[in-house]
Amino acid sequence: MTDAPSDKRVNRRLIYGRRQGHRLHKKQTRLVADLLPQVSPDLASSERPRAWFGKTFSSYALEIGFGGGEHLAARAAQQPDCGFIGCEPFINGVAKLLTVIADEGRDNIAVYQDDARNLLDVLPDESLAAIYLLYPDPWPKTRHHKRRFVNAENLAAMHRVLRPKGEFFLASDIADYINWSLIQIKRHNGFDWPVSCADDWGVPPPDWPGTRYEAKALAAGRKASYLRLIKS
Repeated sequence: MTDAPSDKRVNRRLIYGRRQGHRLHKKQTRLVADLLPQVSPDLASSERPRAWFGKTFSSYALEIGFGGGEHLAARAAQQPDCGFIGCEPFINGVAKLLTVIADEGRDNIAVYQDDARNLLDVLPDESLAAIYLLYPDPWPKTRHHKRRFVNAENLAAMHRVLRPKGEFFLASDIADYINWSLIQIKRHNGFDWPVSCADDWGVPPPDWPGTRYEAKALAAGRKASYLRLIKS
């Protein structure tokens, strides 16, 4: 297994979108100051991702852009023997997840409040069992398509860090983003998409926790697609 470069060699990248919304509550401010440094991964650590947690887990998973953290927190509760790494630049979403970690005593969640691409750069080959990318910003304008997370570079990075038969989950309520993603995935040619009927992508898996955004999208009448891709 080959380690990726340390964070000293990670290039600075632009992050589009907001970094903060409303002012944090007093408890959230305290958790960001005190708890976030404790659960933040050290990208320079030599034993990634094991060293990012207080103990060793049987597997590790990553959620890119976890929003308010509902899905990540639910997964961590479902799978206590898996270490979950969440990436989210938006501090308000980070504060919500930190509240869950503090209130429920979660010890299998690490939180990276920055660009997920930096973390992908330093993860070793075949170190993750699963990656979740749920309702990413669709960047609908054509001139902004280059900002979409599903692209050749990021697919190559995710493929590298997933173990054999590792799973990449992508969900979106924007049909154009799903179509775009499938085109990029086909070009990459490193993932299998095991489907036999429309329910395989139109209905969430039985254990799907969902997200707050997903609930709003479905309530508004938008139909979501759920892609489960397997590293080939």
